[in-house]
Amino acid sequence: MSLIPLKRFGQNFLIDKNILSEIISRSSPSESDCVLEIGPGHGVLTRALLEKKISCLHAVEIDQRFRPELEELEGREKNFHVHWADAVKFDYEILNPFPNKIIANIPYNITTPLIWKLLKFSGLGLTYHLYMLQKEAALRLTAKADTKARYPLGVTIEAMGRASIVKNVSRNSFRPVPEVDSALVEIEIKKNFELAGQNSWSELLHLGFAHRRKTLLNNLKGFKNFNWPEIFEELGLAPGIRAEDLTCDEWLSLYKKSFV
Repeated sequence: MSLIPLKRFGQNFLIDKNILSEIISRSSPSESDCVLEIGPGHGVLTRALLEKKISCLHAVEIDQRFRPELEELEGREKNFHVHWADAVKFDYEILNPFPNKIIANIPYNITTPLIWKLLKFSGLGLTYHLYMLQKEAALRLTAKADTKARYPLGVTIEAMGRASIVKNVSRNSFRPVPEVDSALVEIEIKKNFELAGQNSWSELLHLGFAHRRKTLLNNLKGFKNFNWPEIFEELGLAPGIRAEDLTCDEWLSLYKKSFV
């Protein structure tokens, strides 16, 4: 039975089988993979993943209306485990075995907090992410230096690996039809596995981007009582530079110079 998507959960159900095939093809699930799925809903993607004979599939779902069909599937598939929780608040460390890949269709309002939280588990082996996001969120996530869309999460992902838009997805691929288009974003974590969990890194970035009309130096003024003008001079950063102007390497240099 098809349920009505709930606005409070940001639900839009994927109905385009070609996009579903693209997700499976891109993520290349294999027998050696343990996958984490966020928001399985009716289990359309879930079943496609299980057909690939992956070693394990964890699914986190907040909407209890899907309990009958997902628990029925869980009863049939011994490598499938459903966790009924809010994905942003869920304790992922309890997952056993721990996933190395995640596939998720994320509502816009939880995109940043959820991805930031999941990046913290890179050191445990969760290094491949494939997300269906609203296109605006995808563009922000992959924005490069010297662009207005640049923001802390995008800088962090670049510092840890790479993010790319692998496919633009029409709003007509979902029901109900959302007001905006979407995009499939792939993230691969290859280095600095503990960075997202460093509070000092997060503080530095968020304070640096806090007031975009101000220079980075002004935003950091007084932070940790560091001599920021001296640090900027040592790193060759112009006093008038803004947070979005810094390259990933410059952010890392600023962080290491002040905190490491």
